[in-house]
Amino acid sequence: MFVTLKAVLKTLVLPPCGPLLVAFVGAWLLARRPSLRARRAGIALLVLGLGSLWLLATPAVASLLTRAAEREPVLDLTRTTAAQAIVILGGGSHRSAAPEYGYAPAAGPDLLERLAYGAYLARRTHLPVLVSGTNPESEAMLTALARDFGVQTRWVENHSRDTFENAQFSARVLRDAGVTRILLVTDALHEYRAAREFEASGLSVLPAPTGLWTPPEPNAVGYLPQVSALKRSTEALYEVLGEGARRAFVALHLRRHGS
Repeated sequence: MFVTLKAVLKTLVLPPCGPLLVAFVGAWLLARRPSLRARRAGIALLVLGLGSLWLLATPAVASLLTRAAEREPVLDLTRTTAAQAIVILGGGSHRSAAPEYGYAPAAGPDLLERLAYGAYLARRTHLPVLVSGTNPESEAMLTALARDFGVQTRWVENHSRDTFENAQFSARVLRDAGVTRILLVTDALHEYRAAREFEASGLSVLPAPTGLWTPPEPNAVGYLPQVSALKRSTEALYEVLGEGARRAFVALHLRRHGS
């Protein structure tokens, strides 16, 4: 129930739906031929909704939000000697039956980037790998690592539906194997929040972010809307809000990892 509610709120609050809802309320107020005060409120909401959507779709604003969300630096490979395992988190798109692979599972672009970096670390460090996500995600990850990168997965955690459960369920598997120190591979935007969840589950975490943002050169095009920039802004906003929610849940004792 909690995961479903979170998914609904994410869709309603984040762009493009959130700003469009604000604009829709403004247009509705104007369409009712209201009083002067209500008309002013309608115009303000319409401008706020459409204006924020425009700004969030620009590379300049996407860069600002990304810098606020990306809080873990690139992994220093000289520090990996203390780690005992690599954990790769699911996320992004995947397909359960990709025709070009003979209808076998396949990872989408975002997930594939995590797997590529996880495989790179596995080859460099010779550490065992755990993949964590939903059952379809885990199956796609397991298959892609073996088929596309020649990396065998030691453990599969395939019951988690969000980052909290990624940490909770993976920690149980790893503790049973005597593992307490991990390299955690996920998107750079997601890395800070994910690392805090895994630390709360009792593991020592060395963040291994992938897909770190390289800002484009400043120019006039940076203030024109682009689909890729809106996607980046949405992902960054989700992580900023998600970290705030995580802290609130901890303070209110609403979601806590077991010992």
